[in-house]
Amino acid sequence: MSEKSSESRGIENENPIHLFVRFEAEGEYYAIYPNRWAYYRKHYLREAASEFLGCMVLVIFGTGVDLQVILSNNTRVASSPKGDMLSIHFGWAVGTALGVWTASVSGGHINPAVTLAFAVFRGFPWRKVPIYLLAQLSGACFGGLLTYSNYMHAIAIVDPGKTQATASLFTTYALDYMPNVACFFSEFLGTAVLLIIVLATADNANGPPPKGLGPLVLFIVILGEGVSLGMETAYALNPARDLGPRIALAMVGYSKQVLFDYRHQYWIWTPILGPVSGALIGTFVYDALMFTGPESVLNFP
Repeated sequence: MSEKSSESRGIENENPIHLFVRFEAEGEYYAIYPNRWAYYRKHYLREAASEFLGCMVLVIFGTGVDLQVILSNNTRVASSPKGDMLSIHFGWAVGTALGVWTASVSGGHINPAVTLAFAVFRGFPWRKVPIYLLAQLSGACFGGLLTYSNYMHAIAIVDPGKTQATASLFTTYALDYMPNVACFFSEFLGTAVLLIIVLATADNANGPPPKGLGPLVLFIVILGEGVSLGMETAYALNPARDLGPRIALAMVGYSKQVLFDYRHQYWIWTPILGPVSGALIGTFVYDALMFTGPESVLNFP
């Protein structure tokens, strides 16, 4: 064993929290973990915090643009409208891209449907799944609370009774003429397409974008889905994006009838089951037809 490795090992054994690296030019040791917080942050907190913050960013930008565009149509709130439907689609696309960039440490899932699909087909550790899902839901809920706090005075002017009129600016509701099966299919289709493109973007054998530009692809995808598939159900595509703000609204006084009784628990089978089913099928289709890497269960011997 070399002198360098012997010295490093000796120091590591003295204090497992403070691991050291030697820089030969200076002949000094520098702590990788300068304190216990740095150690626990890296090993126990960082990934969960990454998903929490990524979902928070997603919801702040997404619900924020919904609120600004719709509330500003009321002349008691703003002298003139501050955007249109295209503004809304851009806001959600920006929120998705920035959320994924924020959550790069954890892989940038920021979506329970993505996490579950990766666990089923791509070997993502199942022991991490509950942590990721809780972090995603909590981040989305906190993001919803922040945007509500920012716009609460305008909401009180436009909708003092806290009805579906403003709840729909945080969560998703279907158009009245849409039957239940069609609502499910709309979310299923949008999420399946999303996952196929996400997987293609990450596939080194399929012309991926330059390193670090994956979120830009997601910006394009979400913008495209918004302008093409977003009308019928407000394209949740993400259970946390819908359920997190829904819980936030319950915390600030919106009723159970508005949030959870709509269309016999619509919140379960459209913005939760639709995206999860779509993500699983989209991943299966891509892995069955395109992906050749060893990570997929479809490529196991």
